[in-house]
Amino acid sequence: MPAATAVTSRPEKRKRVSPEKRPSKRARSESSEEDGQAQILLLENEIFESKKNYNNIVTLIKIFTNDTGDADDSVVAAISLCRVFTRLLVAGELVQKRGGSEKEAIVVKWLKERYTEYKTALLDILGEEGISATALTLCMRLLKTEGESMQSNKEYQFPTMFLTGIVAALLQPESDSSARKEFSENFVEEYDDIRYYTLDAIRKILTEPASNPFPDSLFGNILEILTTIESVPETKEELEDFYILAPKNTNHALYSLTQHKKRAQGAWLSLMQLKMDKDQRKSILRLVSDSIAPWFMKPELLMDFLTDCYDTGGSTSLLALSGVFYLIQEKNLDYPSFYRKLYSLLDSEILHSKHRSRFFRLLDLFLASTHLPAVMVASFIKRLSRLTLAAPPSGVVAVVPWIYNLLKKHPTCTFMIHRETRTAEAKELLENEGMDDPFIMEEEDPMETHAIESSLWEIVMLQSHYHPNVATLAKIISEQFTKHAYNLEDFLDHSYATMIEAELSKDVQKVPVIEYEIPKKIFVKHDAGSGAEDNLLVKLWDFN
Repeated sequence: MPAATAVTSRPEKRKRVSPEKRPSKRARSESSEEDGQAQILLLENEIFESKKNYNNIVTLIKIFTNDTGDADDSVVAAISLCRVFTRLLVAGELVQKRGGSEKEAIVVKWLKERYTEYKTALLDILGEEGISATALTLCMRLLKTEGESMQSNKEYQFPTMFLTGIVAALLQPESDSSARKEFSENFVEEYDDIRYYTLDAIRKILTEPASNPFPDSLFGNILEILTTIESVPETKEELEDFYILAPKNTNHALYSLTQHKKRAQGAWLSLMQLKMDKDQRKSILRLVSDSIAPWFMKPELLMDFLTDCYDTGGSTSLLALSGVFYLIQEKNLDYPSFYRKLYSLLDSEILHSKHRSRFFRLLDLFLASTHLPAVMVASFIKRLSRLTLAAPPSGVVAVVPWIYNLLKKHPTCTFMIHRETRTAEAKELLENEGMDDPFIMEEEDPMETHAIESSLWEIVMLQSHYHPNVATLAKIISEQFTKHAYNLEDFLDHSYATMIEAELSKDVQKVPVIEYEIPKKIFVKHDAGSGAEDNLLVKLWDFN
């Protein structure tokens, strides 16, 4: 269909130059400008007075589409044409009447051609900066009038072709983002029928074969429209806001919640089938749980996309976590290697990642079940403990409370913090030769790491951490577990900046002592009779 290929193979738009920037071939006086606009209004009034003056429509279209003419005259002509066709549509002049003469049929056909020509010209300037807001207002006014006036046999008909053309124009790479935002917020989000047919238009644009590859900006423009839709209808009764007069038949698809969700599902699936780079995949994954999954009648259709992203690794896998777990929990997705893949995400980068907070929230959810094997839970605890040895303080302060909470949920794992040596021979061997940590850090299967046989000596090391807050926090593992659980949210969003700010905002009760004895001389030797000992620097280097 023409609207579908408009995004990629549409002829280049004519560019209008604003009155401030466009150089005039001749200086026009204010009176001549007023005369031009007055002439346009006169042509419009003559059309209303008699059908004999319908040819004035051609003149107005020429003024509107004249690239070398005055920009203000062009806008006035576009507005006048909108009023003309609105009145003609309401009067039924663009609909063939039963029993009408052949002459009347020719006139109706001619008017339809001029109406199509005018709409095409409007769509050409819809994305142009400066005039796009006016063009969008005119397009939506015509859409409403056309939808309410051109009904055949009193049956509901929505002007889908025109709306598809509007959507295609707004998705153009060079289209004005402000017009796209206005369309999304004021029409797609507000009206159920506009949302319904816009979603269908997006699906058609993405699925119909195009002569040229889709431009890179198409993904972002479509995503901008789709993410504006925040309100997902939950019941049929919520479908009550219509831009065009609602259909009288209560069995119409616009009253069906299933059909609305089906259109949204089709639009999102079509978008996800495009070739996407890493950043585009991440932008989709951030929206799965809140903006995408609620629209899907069959969330299992997301399986392939989510599992592919989850298997990718790195930050992409982190973002795919919540979607995959949702499908496992709610839709019984069979993913036997979920926890093995989750365990593989615990690498040296995880505590440095900007998605660290999101990951720990999900990890806390995934390991909350008391039915999980203690061997596997111990592997997660041990691996994160090992990673804290090379982690920033802001990452460590999130891990320690998380381990505390997990040990409370899985008491079987507390052997890792208190394992007594029973025999005298074992104690002597431990004191003389120490012991090898049985934990296998390189093992990919959390069921085979032998973590349950190890201990959390890493947490004891953290109790001597250079940062006093980290050292104090690490000591909670060595104390009695009297607290039910720590609120993880209090520790997740720490960073270097927040920790430094906390230190600087503290009230200093006692000035810290830097030197127990303030030296009188640092870089030179003391006098022989002073009895003071020379500084170590002077002993090692000669500064004279």
